[in-house]
Amino acid sequence: MSLLPHRVFSLLTVVWVGSLLTIGYAVAPVLFMSLDRIAAGAVAAQLFRIEGFVGVVCGVLLLGLANRFVRGGAQAFRRLRWVIVGMLVCVLVGYFALQPFMNAMRVAALEAGSDVGHSAYATRFGILHGVSSLFYLIESVLGLMLVWKLPARIEAARAGTSSDAASAGSVVR
Repeated sequence: MSLLPHRVFSLLTVVWVGSLLTIGYAVAPVLFMSLDRIAAGAVAAQLFRIEGFVGVVCGVLLLGLANRFVRGGAQAFRRLRWVIVGMLVCVLVGYFALQPFMNAMRVAALEAGSDVGHSAYATRFGILHGVSSLFYLIESVLGLMLVWKLPARIEAARAGTSSDAASAGSVVR
């Protein structure tokens, strides 16, 4: 099996998990410390929207590659597919099921002349935000698991051995 698909798999994993962790745990907190709540919320919502699309694209491509690896005998990718599916479910629920409701509440509150935290929508928004944050946390943990379990060598994945054992003795062509 060519090394290129394995490298693409690794690159997609790094892009997805890296952007997920960077936006959620570095950029968003800095936004809320630096800007007023309304501006920070608007910028964060746009960043999370972009992150949602990045997650869907990377997740679909990773699933396709993982299926190819499994068909080629790389059994280590069999369990990674479930991690990817879990991350995709988190993206779809968090960004494409919950976010539209949260954005609608934010817009309705702004049209009524206040921010969502001081509006009639505050309680419902808070609940949805909490649920969305939980899905984001689960996606993050699954992303770290994906990075951690990623075989370093495709031969190791094919043999079903750990990447540490394979990196000590096998050479990838």
